[in-house]
Formats: sequence, structure tokens, C-alpha cells
Amino acid sequence: MTSEALLLWGVVFSSVGLGFFVYGKKQQRLSPLLCGLALMVYPYFVGTVPLLLGIGVVLVALPYFVRL
Repeated sequence: MTSEALLLWGVVFSSVGLGFFVYGKKQQRLSPLLCGLALMVYPYFVGTVPLLLGIGVVLVALPYFVRL
């Protein structure tokens, strides 16, 4: 169950990251661009589901609070 959950959540957060990356590139905004890049890369390095979810939620919320 854990490997399937990791794969599913990794795909979800990477997809959101791709959307943030494209938005940040088109709008020339650094915060969504960097968060999108981080969202696409970090699932490769995280091995537990709770940590994956925690980091993902923080990275998704970060562009709304940090305006760069």
C-alpha cells in the first residue's frame, strides 16, 4: 500500500507543480516558478507518505503567502 500511495501522491504533487511552473514562467513570478520546480522534483527523494503530504501541502500553499 505504501508504494502505491507514494506513487499516486507523487503524481498529484508533480502535476500541481507543473501547473505552478507554467504559471510562474508565463507571469514572470519567481515564487510559483520555484515552488513548481520543487513540487516536481521532491517526490523522488521522499520515502514516506506523511512526509510527502506535509512537504507537498507546504509547497502548494507557499506561493499564496510569499509574493516574489
